[in-house]
Amino acid sequence: MNSAVTGQRHAQPSATSESGLFRPVDLDRFPAAVGEFLTAPGRTPVPVPVEGRADLVRGVDLANRLYSALRVPAPLDLGVVLGAKELPEGVPELTRPLARRWLDEEELDDAAGFHDRHPGTLLVIGRYDRLNLSPVRALLLATYRGPERALTLLSGRDGASVAWNVAKQYARPAAGVDALGLFTDTDRPPHLPGVRVFDDRDFERADIQAEILGTRWRRVVFQGHGKDDSVNLGEFTICGLNPAVPAAPGLLGPRCAYGLPCYKPEDKLVPLHHVEAVELVLSACNSGPLADLALYDPKYQLLLNALDGPARTVVSAVSVHDSDRPENVAWMHAALTGADSVDTLNASLAGSHPYPAFMRFGMPGEPEGTPAAPEPADHHPDPLVLTVGRRLTALLASELLPHNHTLRPRLTKLARKVDLWIARPTHLADQSPKEILSSLEADLQSLDHTITEQVAENPENEIMNYPAHFGDRSSLDPHLREVACHCGRPAQEFTRRGLLPHILDTTCAVCMRCGDVTFRVPDAPALLAYADDEVEQGGVLEVRASLTVSRPGPVRLGLFVPTYLREDVTVEPATAKVRGSAERPRDVSFRVRFAAGTAPQAYYFTVFAVQDLAVSTARRHFGVVPRRA
Repeated sequence: MNSAVTGQRHAQPSATSESGLFRPVDLDRFPAAVGEFLTAPGRTPVPVPVEGRADLVRGVDLANRLYSALRVPAPLDLGVVLGAKELPEGVPELTRPLARRWLDEEELDDAAGFHDRHPGTLLVIGRYDRLNLSPVRALLLATYRGPERALTLLSGRDGASVAWNVAKQYARPAAGVDALGLFTDTDRPPHLPGVRVFDDRDFERADIQAEILGTRWRRVVFQGHGKDDSVNLGEFTICGLNPAVPAAPGLLGPRCAYGLPCYKPEDKLVPLHHVEAVELVLSACNSGPLADLALYDPKYQLLLNALDGPARTVVSAVSVHDSDRPENVAWMHAALTGADSVDTLNASLAGSHPYPAFMRFGMPGEPEGTPAAPEPADHHPDPLVLTVGRRLTALLASELLPHNHTLRPRLTKLARKVDLWIARPTHLADQSPKEILSSLEADLQSLDHTITEQVAENPENEIMNYPAHFGDRSSLDPHLREVACHCGRPAQEFTRRGLLPHILDTTCAVCMRCGDVTFRVPDAPALLAYADDEVEQGGVLEVRASLTVSRPGPVRLGLFVPTYLREDVTVEPATAKVRGSAERPRDVSFRVRFAAGTAPQAYYFTVFAVQDLAVSTARRHFGVVPRRA
């Protein structure tokens, strides 16, 4: 890629840095300068060997205005240097305060068992060409789910870059370097106060290059599609090319490596090593591959370009990942509270794939400590959301309700909301679990009320035919349960299993005297109905409905009689609303008043309960007898 850049707000740094926290030195002077610094780390600049690396001089200049003080960072438990002889003399000494105990490189020959032998946080330092699938993969897999065994890396494209990244760990950001930014081409996340958020809409109307290069960032995320050389932000591109670095003969490069123009407008490229940020997060697949898995020549790689710049911490993706809305929201909360980006992002993604997505280049946290990393997140929506989703599918897809049924529009609207709630980019992101449940319960109460009123007004409503409709499309579960009918006699309860995903199971209890007395679907309220066996003409039948729920919460109930009896009775109340308890049955009373001219014979009534779109029924037989003189 071409490195042309326009629209920067800050003046270009000078070619050399004569004063500041970091002091460029020649390679032969570096070991002595390290000794001087370690003798007085708060008063002596950190030396950086820049001989043959003019591009690092620019990085030093940028860093000298991004950071304002030096301190020794809190050490990790363990440290290992890969290829110590390949690094400039003085680098091992400069790294010494960063870990409490240092181990030989040979300890990583069995990387899979490393943490069994050496528990604790681990710092690995070495040139990028040393960060290969073995041993890094095993270390990542063993550590990414627990911050107590977290892996931290310090690296660079050559020995000078490694020394530079070690040096940056001693710096503290300057006052006023507190901007937090999220640039995403794949999401339109909520805007949290304190975080500057830019999405695809902003890329069309704002100079994103100037926004990025004209701000001193405490933390900034670049999220978009790309390869290990670039991250796309609309027509703007985060570019991994370092023009000062020679190309490696024979290695694959992007288009610009072969003299072709960039695939994006060259005046909208953002050289990553020019970005003034304490922490850079590259939230794109393969933004920081291991050395033996890289697609392109190191000259073009984002990770190495970032490490050449002023960033003290670089967070990159070692492979593919599903980072989306939940990770963006989690990262913003982490940035606002000071939590670690790698721990936060990997924890958020732990429910999506069983491997680490992000690696940390740079010491974690500040010496005063940071909030604990969150527990790994699993994508498990609340059980009520899933239960309602299954019931909505059955009601809408099973043809139980005709196409013009008055409930369909409202059920369809709720189904769309449930679909969004169970989608991982929405779940636990735009709405908290509490907000989702609150919204769902409000919808359910309104719909349950409507269903109850419709059934009370017209008990032949199609929704009441669910036992036959689902049962005809089911197979009998051979497991039977012995239960007691509300008449006191033994009954058998059995379940019919739906043969298709949109057919709900139905549970029925049958008494040899009363017939099929109860129907319900899984996790719906269980009902029994108690009343006298007989009532006189003109009398009142006292009915006690016994309600047991799986989920505590509001339940609506009603009672109806056959069509041929309705003109002769009045039901009081027409419907009722109670709060069900899973701990013990709840009794609900109804009174059925009969006209004096009601024909004496056998009848039945049906009590029904509605909760979370499920209707449960209990039928009870009784007789009307002549009025006694």
